Amino acid sequence: MKKLFLSLVFLIIPVIVSAQTNSFLSQLKFNSDFRFRVEQDWDSKKSDGSFRDDRTRLRYRIRTGVTYATNRYEAGFRIRTGNPKKQQDPQLTLGDGSKEFGTLPIGIEKAYFQATWNSFKFWVGKNTFPFEKSNELFWSDNVYPEGVSAEKNFTLPEGFLNSISLKGGHYIIATSNRSLDTDAYFQGLQISTSVYQNKLTFFPSLYIFKNIPNIPDGNDTFLLNYSILHLGSRLVISKTIPLNFEVDYYKNLEDYNNHDDILNSIEDQNSGIVIGLKYGKLAKKGDWHFSTTYANLQRFSVVDFLAQNDWGRWDYSSQDSPDGRLTNYKGIEAVVAYKLENNINLKMKYYTIKQLIPLGTAKETGSRIRFDIDIKF
Repeated sequence: MKKLFLSLVFLIIPVIVSAQTNSFLSQLKFNSDFRFRVEQDWDSKKSDGSFRDDRTRLRYRIRTGVTYATNRYEAGFRIRTGNPKKQQDPQLTLGDGSKEFGTLPIGIEKAYFQATWNSFKFWVGKNTFPFEKSNELFWSDNVYPEGVSAEKNFTLPEGFLNSISLKGGHYIIATSNRSLDTDAYFQGLQISTSVYQNKLTFFPSLYIFKNIPNIPDGNDTFLLNYSILHLGSRLVISKTIPLNFEVDYYKNLEDYNNHDDILNSIEDQNSGIVIGLKYGKLAKKGDWHFSTTYANLQRFSVVDFLAQNDWGRWDYSSQDSPDGRLTNYKGIEAVVAYKLENNINLKMKYYTIKQLIPLGTAKETGSRIRFDIDIKF
């Protein structure tokens, strides 16, 4: 009898382990993507009136990750190429920083745990920017905040108001290893509403930034607080024609007048507006997308080294930081994109910018064009 029992146990255990392993593996999702970019810059004037050399770069990016998901819980992890001190830019330039075919810098982009109960969701860790946005002019898609985030959605009966979403969280930019209020951090609160059969979306937000360095990567000379009110909107012009009109307004409510470390010429530069028109979306093979965006962002309307660094070559390299400083400018972005295959997108982007308030003897300028091939695996 004992031998029969042990025999059954040895027969059953592999079956159970195999079933559990298969169940676990079936809930894993692997994802990878690769980008190759050709980029040309010209007409980039410095603050002293001289011009930067025209520049051509061949660039690439690779990311790979995995998520484990059940009906209620999800955990995710992703790594990417990129300078670990340059959160805005995961692209690497061929021949730059890895001369003589050295190794490449790779960092963790996402690492999070998420739980969902009906209409409530929260996550902890390092994850995608959780708030509604239409572009990267306030927050770059390449910057993944670390913290605690929560979201509550309300679906309403049929009528003028279709849905309401509440989002909020606390995110740590740099820990001080002391009390939480001495960290560099930001807190966000957003109400997103959809009306008129989801044709019009409003997402007013308030972002509180505390103890933010004026220069990133440890070379700061003073700290700043930001209190940014964001009024975002998106209009679907027609259900039959994929045409969207978007407007974003930013207002920093902090008062920098008489601040000893801020130039008088820019101390009241605290608002910005972005207007965009988009046609089409890359949903399936053969789809086209066209868009144009106008931006006018004053110096303190957003945190420059957390927003995009795509529109120009302005950065903090003179202060030993690789991060971009894309505020205090007006400019235009034009995009044409085509879905070559279900997993391959082709994009062309053109930018031209000009500084609003000169920080030297001349206003900085810049022009740039990019050609991207994005491949998902």
